[in-house]
Amino acid sequence: MEDHNKKAKVKKGWLAVQVGLEEDGGFQRFVIPISYLYHPLFKRLLDKAYEVYGYHTAGPLRLPCSIDDFLNLKWRIEKESNHHNHHHNHHHHLPLSLSFHSC
Repeated sequence: MEDHNKKAKVKKGWLAVQVGLEEDGGFQRFVIPISYLYHPLFKRLLDKAYEVYGYHTAGPLRLPCSIDDFLNLKWRIEKESNHHNHHHNHHHHLPLSLSFHSC
C-alpha cells in the first residue's frame, strides 16, 4: 500500500527522509518541513547521520534513529514551534541534554 507513495513528489519547502535502524528491520519514509534542518535537536541527528552514512548516500536522507525516537523529536520540535508562534517567547528552548537511546 505504501509503494505508490515512495515516488510521490515532495511539495516545496519539505524534505523526504528515511528513518530507522538496520537492526529494527529497515526504514520508514517521512516528509518533514525543511525548517527542521535548522533546529538544534535536528542538527544533532544530522551530525549523527553524517558519522554513520557520510554525505554520499543515494536517495532520501537517512537518519540513524529509531522511528519512536524520531517521532518524539518531531513532536518536540513542533511543540516548540507552536509555543513560539502563539507566545512569541524566543527564550524558551528544549534542553540540549536531550538524548535518544538509539541515536
